[in-house]
Amino acid sequence: MSETLLAVLLVTSSAKGSSLVYRWPPYPDTGPRLARPLPRHDSTCTHADNPWRAAHASTPSNPCDSWEYDESDYRWRTPHADRSRSMSFSRSKSHPASRRASPTKDLKESLSLESQHDLPLPDEYDELLGYSAEFLAGLLCPHSAMCHQKFELIVDELAFIGHPVCAEQDGAWRFRPEKYKAASRGRGSRKGREGQSPQVDENALTPDTSAKDLPSSGTWLQTFHFVIALDLPDPSSSASGNIAKYFDTIYEQVAFAMTAVMYQEQVLYNFVETECDLLGQLKEDYVRKGEPFAAYLNEALKVSSIASAMKTLYESIKAHTIAQLTIREFPLELQLPPYLDALLRSEDPLDVDAVDREEDYEGDYEGTASWGRELGFAWRLPALAPWKSLLRLDDETASEMYVKLRSPQLNPEDRELAEELLKFLDTTSVTLTLADVASLLDWNLENQVYPIVRWLVHHRRAKIVDVVHSSLKTAFTLPQKMPAPLSALSAEFSQAFTHPSIPPLPKILSQISTSNGTHFYGAVVRTKDMLAAYHDVVVWLLKRDLLVALHLRVRIVATAALKEKVRVRRELARAHRESIRRRSMSVGRRGARRASESKGSEGAPDSSPVDYWMSMSPKSARRQARHMSPAPTVAKRRERSLSVLYGLKEIEGGIKVEYEYDDEDVFLDEDQEVASLDTDEARTQAWDEARPSMIADPARATPLEREWLAAMSEGKDASIARRFQHINQYFDGKCSDDEILHKADIPRRHLREVLHHYDEYLQTFLHPA
Repeated sequence: MSETLLAVLLVTSSAKGSSLVYRWPPYPDTGPRLARPLPRHDSTCTHADNPWRAAHASTPSNPCDSWEYDESDYRWRTPHADRSRSMSFSRSKSHPASRRASPTKDLKESLSLESQHDLPLPDEYDELLGYSAEFLAGLLCPHSAMCHQKFELIVDELAFIGHPVCAEQDGAWRFRPEKYKAASRGRGSRKGREGQSPQVDENALTPDTSAKDLPSSGTWLQTFHFVIALDLPDPSSSASGNIAKYFDTIYEQVAFAMTAVMYQEQVLYNFVETECDLLGQLKEDYVRKGEPFAAYLNEALKVSSIASAMKTLYESIKAHTIAQLTIREFPLELQLPPYLDALLRSEDPLDVDAVDREEDYEGDYEGTASWGRELGFAWRLPALAPWKSLLRLDDETASEMYVKLRSPQLNPEDRELAEELLKFLDTTSVTLTLADVASLLDWNLENQVYPIVRWLVHHRRAKIVDVVHSSLKTAFTLPQKMPAPLSALSAEFSQAFTHPSIPPLPKILSQISTSNGTHFYGAVVRTKDMLAAYHDVVVWLLKRDLLVALHLRVRIVATAALKEKVRVRRELARAHRESIRRRSMSVGRRGARRASESKGSEGAPDSSPVDYWMSMSPKSARRQARHMSPAPTVAKRRERSLSVLYGLKEIEGGIKVEYEYDDEDVFLDEDQEVASLDTDEARTQAWDEARPSMIADPARATPLEREWLAAMSEGKDASIARRFQHINQYFDGKCSDDEILHKADIPRRHLREVLHHYDEYLQTFLHPA
């Protein structure tokens, strides 16, 4: 918003009309807009107008040497910009900002008497952004039916955002009652819903406010509107759909919050009307004296808290800082997301990707849901995860809490919260993860630690960083872009660190950039005596975003030798199954032939007892019924295949028959079985291909990939093999080493052992978090 913010305005309305009470800055102006691309003079004249290039395509000389253009032809002007300022200027007959009558006659006499002086132009007071102040105030003070809701108005290249509020019909200012929500339908108890619905008191106020605190209803102020004026971004420079989100964020974070506090103070103390009276009278005095408009605005900053708050808000937004305001005696902190303006620069691929993730924060984007809605958009915060650490940006928070703890006005609830915050700040360190802090304090991570972290980050008193090794054995790299000029950073570093053993900042940065993945201790420190001093150096660099932590990530590679080993084993298993299949088919045919002979000789006196038993066997009846039933499922086929693999069953009479199932239902062609059992198998690289391949997602490995993973553990120590089986699901190249240690709940030593014993099958690399 710092790029598009033009001014902050306060407009009011009364029975006499609408008025622009105050604005900041004194002379806001929109930036130049181009109706077409402005040509640039360079050696090749590649940016010249296309029509000129088309007309002079055969000219060999450089046309930029003699060609001149009129810059005014390229500027886009609003329809009213070409008119004379006197035509659009209309003198206001009164100043409704004050309940006092406007001394128009006295003003004319004063101007005629002081005509010899160099008086300011009248439009300095009564014109803004090319419009008369009276017209603009009437436009920004809507009817009472449109108050108490979001206001958004776009006129030409200007956009106005706010939340207008108004008095009640009787002219009194009071808190509006909450809308009654009817009970939901269902099987709930009818108790409390019978008879008349509960009525809401129209005069209801906030719980800690009584009727005696309200000002009298005899006020002249009908409507006031705190407005944010923006230079409407060029639609060609903004991504589709981002403008609406851009406006919504400004409204929610600034316009609505500011209006809510001013509305509260007006209801309780008639504060806004009193301030408008003061500013209106001051304006009249300065106009009568012929004082410059800037002098009036500067004097207003000394006598009006609303005027000074508007100036502070404007300057803080432009400087990307937190605006610390005071409306009467109410402290208020307002700010906008740091990367809100990135919505308007869609030509940067990095910004577009970040914006896409921010717009989908309600989905599965890692870490954004943990920050909540307030910090989930245009903040670009790292994931709020248990394996992250917290870095305090200043020590003022702790000192402020100590002072408040000694304050006798602090109520018991606030004192308890302050004590918890101090306890948390004393425990946190960049060498401890958030999970470690929760364990040391015996706090719940989600319900106690995360809320404090969100509060500190939102107020820019801390930031989330990757945990730093206590011995500084953490690998770092430099950011792609320096946050400030190196000369300024070097001067600040020299003042902060005067130890003779600590080299200048450029040398430290050079050592880090040429370390080739070596951790900070090995690249810079190199001696244990300087650990404490360099720990402060690392913290200083992290606060200024001069270091980016590198994390170890792991992928699993199935080598060609491993795949050949699994292939041979599968060939042997297939040959063994084929042998069993042939034997079962032979036994089945003999059994069927014997059953047929037994059936043919049924009832004969010389029939053998075995043949007679086979003809009456329940298995024969079940086999006959099964031939008439539908084909068994894949799961049943797997079960039958296992029964055949485990051998045949002997029954009475020494006859070997198939274990309950026919051979035609037992075996499937292996390729058909793989395709029907797991569709992912078709996407897996063929097992007989003689080249290595990556197991992309070990947590959801295919059957063939599981065979590869099992073959990797052959010949390994049993404890190491179990450990590998436990953590290989995180070897997908996405989980960092800190994340693996937390999720698997193992020490770093166990991870190093697995990486050492399975080195031939693992691909490790360092990557920024």
